[in-house]
Amino acid sequence: MDLFAGCGGLTLGFATAGFELIASVESDALAAESHGANFAAMSHGKHREAHYKARDINAETPASIFRDLGIRGPVDEQVDVLVGGPPCQAFARVGRAKLRHEAHRRDEDDADIAFLVDGRVNLWRRYLHYVRETKPVALLMENVPDILNHGGKNVAETVAEHLQEEGYLVRYTLLNASWFGVPQMRERMFLIGMHQDLETDIVFPTPTHYSLIPTGYEGSRATARKLIPEFKGLRREIENSHCWISDPSLDAGLPPATTANEAFADIPPLHALDLLKAGKIVRGRKDPSEPMPYTSPKPTSAWSRLMREWPQFGTTDHSTGHVIRYLPRDYKIFRLMEEGWQYPEVWRFVEAKRQQMMNMRWKSGENNGAESTKTQEFIKQWTLPYDPDKFPNKWWKLYRDKPVRTLMAHLGKDSYSHIHFDSRQARTISVREAARLQSFPDGFVLRGSMNPAFKQIGNAVPPLVAYAIAMTMRSMIGCQSLPDIRCNLLGLDKRLVATTAGRDKKCAS
Repeated sequence: MDLFAGCGGLTLGFATAGFELIASVESDALAAESHGANFAAMSHGKHREAHYKARDINAETPASIFRDLGIRGPVDEQVDVLVGGPPCQAFARVGRAKLRHEAHRRDEDDADIAFLVDGRVNLWRRYLHYVRETKPVALLMENVPDILNHGGKNVAETVAEHLQEEGYLVRYTLLNASWFGVPQMRERMFLIGMHQDLETDIVFPTPTHYSLIPTGYEGSRATARKLIPEFKGLRREIENSHCWISDPSLDAGLPPATTANEAFADIPPLHALDLLKAGKIVRGRKDPSEPMPYTSPKPTSAWSRLMREWPQFGTTDHSTGHVIRYLPRDYKIFRLMEEGWQYPEVWRFVEAKRQQMMNMRWKSGENNGAESTKTQEFIKQWTLPYDPDKFPNKWWKLYRDKPVRTLMAHLGKDSYSHIHFDSRQARTISVREAARLQSFPDGFVLRGSMNPAFKQIGNAVPPLVAYAIAMTMRSMIGCQSLPDIRCNLLGLDKRLVATTAGRDKKCAS
């Protein structure tokens, strides 16, 4: 059972690892519809259409959901594994800042601590309620690293303590998606619980890829791992249930992380400036079900092979969702940016470029006064609206030879944080490219228009990370082993993948 399921990142990883989906809970109507479109046919229960429904986890119980799905029998006999990622906006530092801003705008008295009083903070309690109701043998919870230090409180440790009272052995850690082949530097907290009756150790999947984590991620880790206050004013290390996984080293002999260039293999180019000139890209709704033909009849990179041949989500000669934003002012600026440039570099470049071009216009006599309509329109087209000191990460052009930064739900509002590395295309990434960066296969469908599709992708757990964890949990539970898709499709050595089932005594101690 998948709680806070979104469009189904965790579900896909576990389904691919041989787990049967019984039910999901998701409050967003379009995300729930996407989830149903991809998984209803392979789900348990008599009423397939019920898998498409949005559900309020505060209002629904496992019993009411199972009745709706036509599932009979005692609730605590239905679910072997419970997974879920409670909403992270109130935990993430980016989300906290937005919550404070919105609370100040509404002139609320507790605006400065809006992230502490946000109703979503306590949804982990609802997760625990479902644990008590369904009594799974194993469970998984995912969230942002900042859940380890939310206003001085380690929420993951609190969850672990409650689960231990329910009879579970619990461990949590931070894992980076790039360690498992995902072309994205996405760091998240994962908490695994195993019922003590299983008498098994808890282990986490061993990294299969090497990547150099950017310095910006160290700050998040330090915040998550630092000393925190205890009830009596004492301070202690977060040590009861944590399990810190060391970064894979260069000398470990692992294959390098998947790059953006490899991720986009076989996806056709979209030259935004040419499309704009020809009137083929306009303002308005974009449909993520729009067909996308491949540039090659067969996959040309290991990542493309995984995306095109993922079990039950394979594609033939085309995929969908290669749609982009209408940004007529900025395509020309994207073309001039260099890989790795962020908003401050872009802003300084555009300021200098505008002044240079204005000087040329004055010298050539094109301007008929500073207030002329033509001049004002020119200034508007070459002026960026945001303060470079306040929005340093608002724009970013991908490096083609590295994994990308974390995809977030904010993609649903703009995609400037992920500008395509190819200057000739001069655009932000498409929905299908975002899906590939998140490891959603090309046969995975997204319901709604372009913006909700981006949001669903940004909110999801990368399915390949979920798969790595699910395969490890199979071993802990004692399930029969399965062939690993990463060997056949990504070309990973069987011995490398097999280590994910090994016992790491340091973490289990």
